[in-house]
Amino acid sequence: MAAILIAGFLFTQGADNEFYFFASYVVLQGLVMAVAWNILGGFAGYVNFGSAGFFGAGVYTSIVLNKAFALPLPLLIVASGCVCGLLGLATGVLTLRLKGIYFAIATLAIAIMLETVASNWEYVGGAAGTFVLQPTEFFVFDSYIELLFMVMLSLSILAMIVARYLSSSKIGHGLSAIRDDELAAECMGVPTLRLKLVSAVTMGALMGMAGAPYPFFVTFIDPISAFSLLIAVNAIAMPMIGGTAAWYGPVIGALLLGLVQEISTVTISSELNLLIVGVMLVGFITLAPQGIVGLARKLWLKKRSP
Repeated sequence: MAAILIAGFLFTQGADNEFYFFASYVVLQGLVMAVAWNILGGFAGYVNFGSAGFFGAGVYTSIVLNKAFALPLPLLIVASGCVCGLLGLATGVLTLRLKGIYFAIATLAIAIMLETVASNWEYVGGAAGTFVLQPTEFFVFDSYIELLFMVMLSLSILAMIVARYLSSSKIGHGLSAIRDDELAAECMGVPTLRLKLVSAVTMGALMGMAGAPYPFFVTFIDPISAFSLLIAVNAIAMPMIGGTAAWYGPVIGALLLGLVQEISTVTISSELNLLIVGVMLVGFITLAPQGIVGLARKLWLKKRSP
């Protein structure tokens, strides 16, 4: 992981086109969201449609604290993670006793409620939105976007470390048991509600941390952009494309889908992003329901079998 950070830093020193950092930031933001979504949606099998709600809550937590106290970005990220972690806990307590489509609809409703609150909160600009000034300090970087790229790269590494740890720990094994058969897991003594709450808190915290730097990236925020449909759809599509069974599946899906979207934005039109997500998602669900990781495992086992 340290090698990735070093490579990222060398990238900032060598590349002279800021578009590379804008595009990389968007891809890495999607990676964090995908990995976070998979902790609850993939590991535990609880499909969450409210990803944009946690992301937007992180965005507006950052805006409020920056406006009130002018805190540095690292503290804003930590604070957004804490707030959205608590939001994940509250959401889990209210909704994790539901299952299937009822849970999915409940999380979507929570996201809509949060967007409504932001739209009517004059302190953060309400529905008209608000501007956020980028700091003038770049440290060793040539521009603030390079700094934001390194911040999001660090958050991506953190998300992968957390996901890998959970996947290989007792928590991950318990979540897998919940995904396979929750009733059987309870009968075997697995503390299902506790594990689901841990998963929801972790998911919410990572999504909130992904949202904290976003106001400084776009410099203008309104509820529509903070609680964007594209963010919510990408958070679901990337793990589904990469594969939800393994912690690295969302990483593969995020890099693939994110790169395709960024290339299409430059070469064709940014309006095609949702169409691209839909086409790729339908294609993978039809041809490879277990995603790229599941397809690779299937081909590997088929090759090894006599």
